[in-house]
Amino acid sequence: MARRSDWIIGGVLVASGTVLFLMLVLVFSVLFLGEESDLFGAGRRIALVEVHGPIDDSREVVEQIARYREDGSVPAIVLRVDSPGGVVAPTQEIFDELRKTREAGKVIVASMGSVAASGGYYISCVADSIVANPGTLTGSIGVIFELPNAEELLRKIGVDWEVVKSGPHKDIGSLTRRMTYEERRLMQSVVDDVYNQFVDVVSRYRPLSRDEVIELADGRVFTGNQAHSLRLVDRIGTYEDAIQVAARMVGITGRPRILRERQKTFLERLVEGMDTSARARSWGFLEYRLR
Repeated sequence: MARRSDWIIGGVLVASGTVLFLMLVLVFSVLFLGEESDLFGAGRRIALVEVHGPIDDSREVVEQIARYREDGSVPAIVLRVDSPGGVVAPTQEIFDELRKTREAGKVIVASMGSVAASGGYYISCVADSIVANPGTLTGSIGVIFELPNAEELLRKIGVDWEVVKSGPHKDIGSLTRRMTYEERRLMQSVVDDVYNQFVDVVSRYRPLSRDEVIELADGRVFTGNQAHSLRLVDRIGTYEDAIQVAARMVGITGRPRILRERQKTFLERLVEGMDTSARARSWGFLEYRLR
């Protein structure tokens, strides 16, 4: 009787261990690879990288792209963009990571959501193919630099601002006074330089000459249909169409498995937004952003 009890207990333990293992595999796949991912379908997976909202920090997206570049089971990446753009440097960091990934042999397909304008368009340009909805707002090729001027307000409330500086332009952009002509000229040269970088990217990666890009690069937005006619995007279609485009480009038949990372919770995004707002108050940013 004792031996039979031991066998029963052993069987229960083995069954429990098996169930626990399977649960851990399921949790891992959902949390780290995403609900649609395939743990074992190597070669049939397409990675999804999502850029939502203003681009103010590139680290998370850059890390994702770098991981997928090194993953031999991922032949293609779909870049889902729903963003009005954002700060120049993080935008360029995302673009550069995508560029390196494309040069490493991965196929990249950009899928535009509601908005993929300015910096959102900038990062899409490097894709092998750009798919936009007919009503997507895109384009807005340009640069903006904004600073508040509280000189009159400070004067009204009796606040005086004393400044000690090492050079004539060290407090350029101060909210306590208007820019001088020379300061505005200097900042315009900075904006122009960054603008030319944007134009260079579009003319390099789209079937347009530099002069043709400049004709479109005055900050205006286009619908997906208009952008398609102007050769700013390659085709009109949905997110699902972009998945199929990527699959065909790498020889996957049928709907591929989608590899995606766990989405951040509302609280995580809220905390990140508060941190970004705090940093933004320190000084102005050069931005590839839709106003």
